Amino acid sequence: MTNTLDTSDTPGRPRTAGRVTAADLPALRRRTTAVLIAGQILGGLGMPVGIALAPVLATQVSGSEALSGLAPTASVTGTALLSLPLAALMTSRGRRPGLVLAYLIGALGAGLVVLATLVENFPLLLLGMAAFGAGSSANLQARFAAADLAEPERRGRAISTVIWAATIGSVLGPNIAAPAGRVFRGTAVSETAGPFVWAAGIFLLAALVVAALLRPDPLLTARALAPQESGSAGNRSLRAGIAAVRASPMARLALVTVTVSHTAMVSIMVMTPVDLGHHGADLQLIGLVISGHIAGMYAFSPVMGWLSDRFGRLTVIGLAVGLLSLAALLAGTAGAAHGRTAAGLFVLGLGWSAGLVAGSALLTDSVPQPARAAVQGLSDLTMNASAGIGGAVAGVIVSRASYGWLNLTGACLLLPMAALALRRSLTRPAGA
Repeated sequence: MTNTLDTSDTPGRPRTAGRVTAADLPALRRRTTAVLIAGQILGGLGMPVGIALAPVLATQVSGSEALSGLAPTASVTGTALLSLPLAALMTSRGRRPGLVLAYLIGALGAGLVVLATLVENFPLLLLGMAAFGAGSSANLQARFAAADLAEPERRGRAISTVIWAATIGSVLGPNIAAPAGRVFRGTAVSETAGPFVWAAGIFLLAALVVAALLRPDPLLTARALAPQESGSAGNRSLRAGIAAVRASPMARLALVTVTVSHTAMVSIMVMTPVDLGHHGADLQLIGLVISGHIAGMYAFSPVMGWLSDRFGRLTVIGLAVGLLSLAALLAGTAGAAHGRTAAGLFVLGLGWSAGLVAGSALLTDSVPQPARAAVQGLSDLTMNASAGIGGAVAGVIVSRASYGWLNLTGACLLLPMAALALRRSLTRPAGA
């Protein structure tokens, strides 16, 4: 490794070289983490609005409860569809342009959602929610940006620190929804759609923060740190990312882990507001339950990161299976017991956190640096596409069977993840 690193934000040979020495790296890691944390807090304020209100808006605009799951599903699908172009942009230009574009698209989507409620157009609502999902894409990709410059033995903690930062905004977000909606009382914008105006402004602010402060770009800096691994731009293609996953059993396990954990969590979560409404819960109570769920997702992620670094990725993947199974049992048998539902959703968040942190760290560990951005984009595509399908099916299951059957289905999704993790632990007993 050279003592002076070229970290210009322009791929290839830059117009003006930004120089960073090895001694500068600790301060650069802290600065990068601080900017990513700021973006996560802001993004966390915006995204829960969609989680809490999308099913309600879908029911209001479409007039059919059976279609209520399509709005959050559209958001997840949008996150998935945007993963590939965002990964391609980050692969060629770095993390900052991709994150900024994602937040801008999210803001546009929030505006379209408001417009859809004004004109009572359900397809436009779905389009808006799909674009709104870009905000989630930014928050998810930020965890990999934190890992770009982290030491391998601290990668889990680096990822989990950025995930944890979303706690502040994500817990406040659903509870801000009600007062943000009341601001529009007496106007053409409904109280349910009003919080999306707030979300649009928050995403614009997040884009500004990242654009101004995420310099030098962490991904391009990481490539400069390991020029012997960088290779050509072609080696960073999505095809190379797929090949890298195929070549590594641990990368395949990591991909299954993040996909199954996210799909099980989303499938159960998106229909919880509807089930709570069936049992007499008002918007305020729904917001509190979702806040508790999101606290479980983010607040304890540093613990999951520490466990992942200390005891190995496979151990925490096993923990994720146990937590997600317990969550399905609690929520699926709650009925009108709102406290039990809240407990189940909190544990559901914990299980998601364990799976996402350990799976993301294992994925980054298991592939070479040139392929990482592409593999990470493939990971987000797979997990969100699967979750999108799960969310769509969830609405059908609840409308034709029950919320309890939905939770049982979510628990069954964990079986292949558990089997693959057990196989890998038996064939590779050393910490993953």
